[in-house]
Parts: sequence; structure tokens; C-alpha cells
Amino acid sequence: MSKLDEFYLDQKEPLGSCLIALRDLIKAYNDQITERWYYRLPCFFNKEKKFCYLWIDKKTNNPYIAFYPGTKLNHPQLEQGNRTQSKILRIQANEDLPLETIYNIINESLTIYHDFV
Repeated sequence: MSKLDEFYLDQKEPLGSCLIALRDLIKAYNDQITERWYYRLPCFFNKEKKFCYLWIDKKTNNPYIAFYPGTKLNHPQLEQGNRTQSKILRIQANEDLPLETIYNIINESLTIYHDFV
């Protein structure tokens, strides 16, 4: 079993199902998106450029998606915090995914990142 698979399968519910749903949603966005285990994180790449990753907030135990390039993204639901290169979208593991918000941010991230690099 790969490190990626272990990461998802080791999570308790409802966190595990939420992360798997986020993974599937991101990978299905377009056929250029690939996933890889990168710096001990599940990271997503578009045309070999990292554009987001999934992680779990230690305080809330809820997942978030960190998007690149954070300094260029302006969506109101994204948080900068102490991050210098990314902004995060917090997800509630026990609620429906905010699909429209996620799709809008993925689209913005990929568009800006394509123009940025």
C-alpha cells in the first residue's frame, strides 16, 4: 500500500471519508491533475506544478485545502494566517462539501498559477 493510500485509510470517520471525497473532487477537476506524496503530504499537481495539498488542522481535527499561489488568491473564504505561499480553505468533515466554493478556488488557483509561473 502506498503512503498516500495509508494517509487516507488511517483517518477516523468522518474525517477519512471527507478527505477521500476531497481527493476525488480535486483529481476529477481536470485530467492534468495528479496526486503525489510530497513532503509527507497528499499534494496535487497540475502540469507538474504544485497547486494545492490536503492537511488536517491539529486544533479542530478538520481538513483543509491549501492553495497556491496564496498571495495571488483573493477568495473571501481563504485564510492566509502565517503562511507565506498558500492560503487555506477550511472544511467541516461532518458537513456537505462546499462544492461551488472549492471549484471556484481551484479554477482561480490554476488560472493564476498558470499565469504566475
